[in-house]
Amino acid sequence: MPGPSDSGNIVHRDYECRKFPMSVTDRCENDNKAFCLAWTSAAFLNEIALGFGPISLLAILFGVSTHSRRRRIWAAVAGLVSLQAICQISTFGIVTDTYLTSSFPSFERARPGTAYILHTLCWISSVLVAFGVLLTGISAGAGHRWAAGNRFYQPIP
Repeated sequence: MPGPSDSGNIVHRDYECRKFPMSVTDRCENDNKAFCLAWTSAAFLNEIALGFGPISLLAILFGVSTHSRRRRIWAAVAGLVSLQAICQISTFGIVTDTYLTSSFPSFERARPGTAYILHTLCWISSVLVAFGVLLTGISAGAGHRWAAGNRFYQPIP
């Protein structure tokens, strides 16, 4: 773990990447059990969110194969992107709470970095995409030409 040197600056002595948190090195079995559980859960949720992205793209590819599927696929895509956003927001919440409560000893000197900002932008864009797909799908079902294109649906009176 990095520690302050004589001048008060943090000195990093080991630049090798390692899995984090580790049960023995990061004292996950006794002192930091709650932190390690939260951090591992955040990593797991982020992996699940990462899986929903390609599944959403596959749903779009299958959905555009026929005209009848094209009318129904928006709900599945909006649901998958919403699940992705929910997992990302949960990860963001866990990491933010862990950072704000300083529940890991070396987090006292930590600051959110570029990855934190990119993750924030990622879940915000996921929410906006899910909302956009949902709005477009509902509007296409209602017969709006801007949402359904040249073959918009007109209900039979």
